[in-house]
Order: sequence, then C-alpha cells, then structure tokens
Amino acid sequence: MELPNKGVHTATGAANTHLTPPSPEFSEAKIHNNLSNGDVYGEQKTTQLDSHDSSNSNNNSDEIEIKEEPLEHNGNYGNVEQTLLSPPHPQLPKPEPPSGVLIAEKPNPNLKPLIKRSTSSPESAIQIPAIGKFFREKSNSLSTAITKRLSLSKNENDVVKEFSLSGLKVTVKLKTETENEQFKGRITFFSRSNCRDSTAVRSYFRDRKLRYVEINVDVYPTREKELIERTGSNAVPQIFFNEKLLGGLVALNSLRNCGLLEERMKELLCRKCPDDAPAVPVYGFDDLEEEKVDEMVTVVRVLRQRLPIQDRLVKMKIVKNCFSASEMVEVLIHQFDCGRKKAVEMGKQLARKHFIHHVFGENEFEDGNHFYRFLEHEPFIPLCYNFWGSTNDCEPKSATLISQKLGKIMSAILESYASEDGCYLDYLGISNSEEFRRYVNLTQELQRVDISTLTASERLAFFLNLHNAMVIHGVISVGHPGSAIIDTKSFNSDFLYVIGGSPYSLTAIVNGVLRNNRRAPYSFTRPFGSDDKRLELALPQVNPLIHFGICNGSKSSPPVRFFTPQGVESELKFAAREFLQRDGIQVDLAKRTVRLTRIFKWFSTDFGQEKEMLKWIIGYLDATKAGLLSHLSSDGGTVHIAYQNYDWSINC
Repeated sequence: MELPNKGVHTATGAANTHLTPPSPEFSEAKIHNNLSNGDVYGEQKTTQLDSHDSSNSNNNSDEIEIKEEPLEHNGNYGNVEQTLLSPPHPQLPKPEPPSGVLIAEKPNPNLKPLIKRSTSSPESAIQIPAIGKFFREKSNSLSTAITKRLSLSKNENDVVKEFSLSGLKVTVKLKTETENEQFKGRITFFSRSNCRDSTAVRSYFRDRKLRYVEINVDVYPTREKELIERTGSNAVPQIFFNEKLLGGLVALNSLRNCGLLEERMKELLCRKCPDDAPAVPVYGFDDLEEEKVDEMVTVVRVLRQRLPIQDRLVKMKIVKNCFSASEMVEVLIHQFDCGRKKAVEMGKQLARKHFIHHVFGENEFEDGNHFYRFLEHEPFIPLCYNFWGSTNDCEPKSATLISQKLGKIMSAILESYASEDGCYLDYLGISNSEEFRRYVNLTQELQRVDISTLTASERLAFFLNLHNAMVIHGVISVGHPGSAIIDTKSFNSDFLYVIGGSPYSLTAIVNGVLRNNRRAPYSFTRPFGSDDKRLELALPQVNPLIHFGICNGSKSSPPVRFFTPQGVESELKFAAREFLQRDGIQVDLAKRTVRLTRIFKWFSTDFGQEKEMLKWIIGYLDATKAGLLSHLSSDGGTVHIAYQNYDWSINC
C-alpha cells in the first residue's frame, strides 16, 4: 500500500513500523507486527491493524484487518499465505499490489480480494519502492562522502589514498598529470621488422605510455612509397607529430637530451590530427598486389568439370576421388584439340605444379592405367590449416620471396605482442592483430610452392620460422596441448600445413627436415619413408643448434625467434648461448653434478655422448660456468648429469 510521502518514517533494522496519519482525523494509529518464524509448514501468527477514529464515536469507523493463514504444503514452492484486505479509508490513496503479487478474485462479489504471496520472500514491512529509494540514497551519500574526502585530502605528491569511511576502507589511485595529459594529435612512425632503431623508438613510446600508430613497411609494403615521398628516403624510423616530420631516432634523442621534446609535443600535438597526416593502416584489407593466374588454371577447370571423379579399387585398396590417366588424356585431346603426346606433356606439367598427384606417389604422370587425384581431394587436406576449401590457383611465388615475407611478418608480431626476451606471448592480441591475419593469408601461397629451389641456409631458416609460426597458429586455432604426452604428440603430428603439395606437421619439420629424418623421442619410426618425396628436402646433416631455435609453446622451451637466411648460423649460436646462460644448465661443484635441460636428454643422438656433450656446451657458456664445467670434466673425477623438470605450461 502506497502512502503519501509526508509523515512517513521508515525504521530499518527494527520489527515495528510506525505510520503517522497525514490528517487530524486519525489521532491514533497502531500497527502491531508480531512476526514469528513459524514451524516447518510455514504457520505464522495473526497480524492485526486497528484504526480508531478519535473524532467519531459511531461504529462507522474503518477497520483494516489482515489475517494470515497457512496453505497446504506442496513440497515444491514453499508455503503460500492468504491475506484478506478490506476497503481502505476513503482519504487514503487507492492500494496497489506490489509487483509480482497476484490477486485471485473469487466469483462471489461479497468476498474480499484474495492475495497469495509466497513465504519464501521476506514479509514487506517496508515497501519495495521504499527499499530501492533507500539504497539509492545511501549510494549517493557514499559517493558524495568519498568525493568530499578526496577533495580535502588531495595532495600533489600522493598517488594512492587510503581512508576509512562508514566502516569501509576506500583505496583510490590518483592519476598524475602526465597520465591525465591527453594530446589531441597523433604520433605516427614508420618502421621495419628487426630494426634496432625502430625498436628503440617503440620502447620509448611504450615507457612513456604514449599512444602511437606504427606503420611497418614490411607488413604494409605499399606504404613504403608514401614514406619516400614524405621523407625523401626509405630509411626508418621516421617519426611524425600529426603531419610534421620530426625525424628519426637521432632527432628524438637530441630533443630529449636538450629538454625540448615536451615543448615540441605540446606545440604540435595540441590540435586535432589533420587529413594530410600519415593515415592509419586500414585493417582487414590486404595491399593490392599483382596476382598472376597460373597458365594451367584453364586446363584444370576443364578437367574438374569433365573427368569422372569417383572411388575406385586400386591394388586391393579403395581409393577415393580419383581418375585414371587415360581418362584425363582423352579429355585433354577432345577439349583442346591436341595430340596424345601433347596431352601427356600437359599432364606432367600439372603434376609438377602440384595440381594433381599419383594416388600412391609412384610417378609424376604416365599415360595408361594409372590413377591420380586433384590436390583438394587428398585425404590429408581436411587437417591442413592453410587450405580454405579450394586450391590456390594463382601462379606460385618464389620460395625465397615467401620465406622473406613470412619472417618479416612474424618478426613484426613478436615486436608488438611478445615480451622483450621472447619468452612470453600475448596470444589473444596476436589472434586479433592485422599482422596475424596477413600471415594466415600468406600461408595459402605455400600450397604449391617449390621448396627445392632454396639453398641449404635458406631452407634452414625457412623451416625454423615456419615451425615457430605454426606453433603460434596452432595454439590460437586448436589450443595449447598442455603437459599430457598424448595431447602433445597429437598436437605435433595432427596440426598440418600443405606445402608444395605435401603435408607437413610439426614433427615432420623438426625430425624429418631439420634432423635429417631421424626418429622423434620415444618413437620407433622415421617421419619419412624411403620413397617419400619430402625426403629430398631434408637437411644434409644435423645441426645441434636447431634445438635452441625451435619453440614448442611451453615455458621451458627456448624463446620464440625468427631467423634470416643470411645470418641463420650466427643467430642460432646467439640463441644457444643466451638459453644456456639463462637457465639451461646448472653446475653444482660440491656435488659434482651438472643439471641440464631435458632437451639434451631427448635429443642425445644429436649432441653425442656425455663427455662430448659437456665439451660442446662449454663453448656456449660464460666464463664462470665454463670454468666450473671445465674443472669438473678435466680433473678425472666422476661427473653426475641430472636433468631439470620441464614446464609444459603455455608461454603466456
């Protein structure tokens, strides 16, 4: 029942509520609420409200009688009370039921309305609107009190304030003027991947917590032309405050050293960025590049429509989605009006470009009763994460160009979303980045690329970079496998790319290509069979340094790195030296024990016997550890080798 605001007093925390009538007609008003918990069936005591009119002694005075009776217990919804209401005094407002209360009217008009209310909700001695108003007033008063205390205790030297207010401990962090200072303009700088000066500029802006826009010309190659037009050269970094060119790292350090950088920033960034400033990169759109359609695409499209592609029984095996060489030759002769010899040559050309493959990989293409299928029909294609429904029909770019572009894009990702030492990655940030989207698009160009044209050093850098990029792609796409051996093995063998028409897993890259087709740890078979075409791409000899350039996405793994073909050997040596000096080896001279990373145990065949392995390790240690290890190895005593625990948790 809603009453006028005047004369209403609400007492919180008490069982009695007193209402003061708004007019002198009511000299006394008593509300007796005798509440009890009741028994398990919800019985409660009767509550009566008597109103006596002091000015009228007749029997026409209104009386409000509230009777509460328990209903039968149904076992599901608790107890329901019945409340009977008599008409209120005519001078009182018309009563309205609270929200959520149902009024059940009986057919007999002489009976009073029946209100059913569940006893699971507390009895409303205070009305619901009043409760909401109470909390709103309390919230407003608390906010006002906090603001008042802050205004009284604010000090320029204080950053964090703590004080007690109404029994509450309030902690407020006051932003400094530097943090509050917002520039209306925009800071933009052009950069490249693996550029030390660009890294220094990026680190300075991050340390100052300044917002900036980075345009990496390796990720956005079409912006290099704009860089040359604005600065007269393609040198990076080049910093812009709005449309004004500040210069490179030398100019930035000069302004910092003479104390004029802040003044220069306030002068140039105090206004909104004009339209003639370097534009923010458009995310979600690739730079328009000239894509040449493969000259054999027309032939392939005709064959896809004309050939009878079906499942066949070949050598007592059911081979799906295949066709015979003779059928293909007949279609080529009929559709392109050529001789049989020319049709066979066209078939060989299609096989070299990885449009078609022999179902058992026996030959390139031969006329007769041999069976082939298109690349998109290979059984491993559904597991390849760089194949999106159809074969890339564009003319394949050179493997060297794709390798360089892959390394630059992934290096840009590390510079933006990895810790300085590369041990921790922001996988969520990477998954939402434009760089990663462009990398995923780039992987489609690997479908029919010719890797055999790469030199040994180019092949080493290519597969190292590809492995580390695939791990990042795999963690984002299917999740990190964790510490379970079965899950880790499945992750390494089931996450595939199709490269040059063949499937490559993480295991195939590490053990098949980089380790010259050696068995993986705890495996009894080699990755490539004797007749596997991928065996031609295996490196001629095993370089133990590769194990310090391979990251498997765990915390105990070496940091993520991407290598350049011309400097891959020196970069691997640096990676090994940094990993071993950090936590890859521990020497206990008293116990004559050397604790090594488990990488040495798993790939012991690559490092040699224990003495050879320790001698090899000495060349990559600092002077202190190298001296201790040399002393243990040369004094003729026994050296105990133990292996550290390996942390398989994700490196994020």
